[in-house]
Amino acid sequence: MLDVTPYFTRPDGTYAFARWRRPLVPVIFGLADESLPIFKGAIEAVAAIARHGFAETDPEQGANLMIFVLRDWAELQAAPEIAELIPEITAALPRLIEQDARSYRLFRFETDGAIRACFAFLRVTGADDEPAAEDLALDQAVRAMLTFGAGAAPQVLASSGGGTVVHPDIAAILRAAYDPVLPDAAQDASHALRLSARAAR
Repeated sequence: MLDVTPYFTRPDGTYAFARWRRPLVPVIFGLADESLPIFKGAIEAVAAIARHGFAETDPEQGANLMIFVLRDWAELQAAPEIAELIPEITAALPRLIEQDARSYRLFRFETDGAIRACFAFLRVTGADDEPAAEDLALDQAVRAMLTFGAGAAPQVLASSGGGTVVHPDIAAILRAAYDPVLPDAAQDASHALRLSARAAR
């Protein structure tokens, strides 16, 4: 049986699971028109695995899954409107630049711990060793669906028939995590046992 506990364990050893309750309302900034269908298709594919829905708008936020694609982290320094919308990015920016990070993600939560919004930043430089757009999109879509912890496997994708798919273990976790019988958020590691049992089906 798949051990789900590490996927939702934080660096301090605590267990923290959260999923969306609201329908997804994604919006993507910084992409060329021809790349938008790739990212939107990836989000739709991952949401279909989890059996989670979409909406035209979030009544309180407009959009709740925002993906920002940029070539350099310094671009955020020249975008005060983003810092106003997401104040946390200002504190994180020096670390992202120092680490030459490829991506950054943060969540906001409902009062009961369910995911309320996700902001994902993806640095795309066009380097030869950079994954294909389809892979980047699928990876970001998966990581936006649940609050994966530091113990989560860094690779959420797998090769299949010459293409890329969500890794079977991750797909099983997504399906289990969105079982309507389970809570939207959990801090007790016993929750992982329920997830594991459903992922094994």
